[in-house]
Amino acid sequence: MDPRRTFRSSVLAVAAAALLASGCTGGGSSSSASASTPDGAGAVAVAEPSEKLRPYYGQKLSWRECGASGFQCASLKVPLDYAEPGGESIELAVARKRATGPGKRLGSLMVNPGGPGGSAVGYLQMYAGIGYPAPVRARYDMVAVDPRGVARSEPVECLDGKEMDAYTQTDQTPDDAAETTLLTRAFQKFAQGCAKRSGTVLPHVSTVETARDLDVLRGVLGDRKLTYVGASYGTFLGATYAELFPARTGRLVLDGALDPALPARQVNRDQTAGFETAFQSFAADCVERADCPLGTGSERDASDRLKAFFAELDARPIPTGESRRLGEALATTGVLAAMYDEGAWPQLREALAAAMKGDGASLLTLADSYYERDPDGSYSNLMYANAAVNCLDLPPAFTGPKQASAAVGEFEKASPVFGRGFAWAALNCAYWPTPATGKPHRIEAEGAAPILVVGTTRDPATPYTWARGLASQLSSGRLLTYDGDGHTAYGRGSDCVDTAINAYLLEGTVPPKGKRCR
Repeated sequence: MDPRRTFRSSVLAVAAAALLASGCTGGGSSSSASASTPDGAGAVAVAEPSEKLRPYYGQKLSWRECGASGFQCASLKVPLDYAEPGGESIELAVARKRATGPGKRLGSLMVNPGGPGGSAVGYLQMYAGIGYPAPVRARYDMVAVDPRGVARSEPVECLDGKEMDAYTQTDQTPDDAAETTLLTRAFQKFAQGCAKRSGTVLPHVSTVETARDLDVLRGVLGDRKLTYVGASYGTFLGATYAELFPARTGRLVLDGALDPALPARQVNRDQTAGFETAFQSFAADCVERADCPLGTGSERDASDRLKAFFAELDARPIPTGESRRLGEALATTGVLAAMYDEGAWPQLREALAAAMKGDGASLLTLADSYYERDPDGSYSNLMYANAAVNCLDLPPAFTGPKQASAAVGEFEKASPVFGRGFAWAALNCAYWPTPATGKPHRIEAEGAAPILVVGTTRDPATPYTWARGLASQLSSGRLLTYDGDGHTAYGRGSDCVDTAINAYLLEGTVPPKGKRCR
């Protein structure tokens, strides 16, 4: 597999369901002390920078060579709290690759891979800056900024490597009161670790604040309007920017869209159904192959076999060749990780076949890629930032284990295989140390230029219905549909999709209404 594709997939894999690390995806972050209505129901459009913010917009970036040839890095200074711009500041990591030509330079194209928690700088250097279509890279300076709380930008930290190992192995389908207690204690320990290690930045990593950071960077780069490609959670970040700064919104591509109007419980339930749809697509392909580890019967038979295998691992974890054994929690994560990209299906078939024979190493590798765990046992801060942003952006799906337990039935209806785990995973924000500042709300961004929303029909993490929802809310939204598998659509092999998006970015041409691609 192309290593750039592997990186792209692993970053996007957090886009929505972070399992134990986060039971909710980025939703309607709408409230902060500096840009909200009194009840947090919707962000208020921001006018020109205040006098205290002007020094941030007027700063000069000191670029230096970094990483691979052609890439430059710098640090951007922004306020920790936009309600007090004269107070403490933080520094965000920025990277760019200058337009290569030929053709007239069109300005900067900012990219964000989603998460929340994915490193935009890493995404730029390892994929977008070298893998985006050549005509786009020729005309735009490709730019990325790690959002506040992420990677190189004041990263949120919560657990050490050994603690995170234990956390990821926690049984997320409790069968009795004792197992429920262990799960809730794991959530509490995670949250307490974040508060202890990152208490200063933790209240200030909302999507509204990150969107305001994007505008500071836009101004510093000298762009009159923001041009942007956001994937998965990055679509919510882009939509929030359009809501705050409609007059400064340029060409926005929102690929694998989130619906900001949905509460956390529905978000989690919709994602459960999305992963079920993706798994059924995998199963339909698998059972047609003689070596399918889930049998050669029906998709229903394959689902039953996988569910039974998870139950076996719940009772008796299997060896992996290292100190960690493969139990139900890590095995489920490994399977879900492969749902983001149909290119990973062969790897999943091999991993399941080996695990069903007692060797869990390959399935553990898939789970580790999802969590961004290195061979030395260290983790990136991906999952810590994911929870920090999600739990700030939306009120929790459940306030306690009784609510989660009562919801298991509706989640299992959405997915017989994954539903129970998703229901319990949605409990984690109940223990978050910082109250949510956002609420679900419609984003209309009245006055913004045409915005291109892209939805994939069998997307596991951001269901197609969400793209339709966001496109219908945005006053200038236009939906582009990709009839396919996997998470997001741009650069995934559809010439139809890539041609439509390239025409929008390069010429401002919006696809016709009802445009569908395969």
